[in-house]
Amino acid sequence: MFSPIKSTKVYELVIEQIQNMIANGDLKKGDKLPSERQLAEQLMVSRTSVREALRALQIIGLIEVRQGDGNFIMESFDHCLFQPLSVMFMLHESRPEEIVDLRRIIEMETASLAARRGTDEEIREMGLLIEKLKAYNDLQDEKNSVKVDKEFHYMIAQASKNFLLLNILNVISSLMDNFIENARGMILTNQKNKILLVDQHENIYKAIANRDPKAASEAMRVHIELIIQEYLYKLK
Repeated sequence: MFSPIKSTKVYELVIEQIQNMIANGDLKKGDKLPSERQLAEQLMVSRTSVREALRALQIIGLIEVRQGDGNFIMESFDHCLFQPLSVMFMLHESRPEEIVDLRRIIEMETASLAARRGTDEEIREMGLLIEKLKAYNDLQDEKNSVKVDKEFHYMIAQASKNFLLLNILNVISSLMDNFIENARGMILTNQKNKILLVDQHENIYKAIANRDPKAASEAMRVHIELIIQEYLYKLK
């Protein structure tokens, strides 16, 4: 199962071997790893190297430690991209606009794919979310409006049938929440924007429901452009 390791950077190769085993299917979601002692014996390395590797794998979100039960491959990798991307964002002194640029690129494609691949049930769910969004907007319930807004975008990504795009979108959403203070709330302060946002979401939904990938992508572009424009305006 595991192969002996000979290297000066031993813990890095321990990490690499475990990552490769996940990639080729030898280790699956939820699998329990051998104990530190067993790993050290099988890999022929020190327990210190194993411990360092496990700590790094936990930080990047590939494994989780269950108190008293050991180390397990994560059941979900939804957030494993957030840590490295957030560190990269800070180290390179990136601008918040770059996050929104990335969101535009990703979401235009997820909308297009959703129009091609979304099931009738997924499209029906999108329609129900649009009705909820309208209702919360009429009630001026910003908290639930934001919640349903996020659910709508998540449903589109899910309907794209692309696991990587879905996870990247989750990371982008987390980056916005962490690095763009009250990003959604800033846009909802304007009543005109509230109405416009509902209309834009409905345009996206209609294009997807009509199975029109080009129109869905364009409707999403228009929507994200509003977010970018309003965000930059609020910064002035």
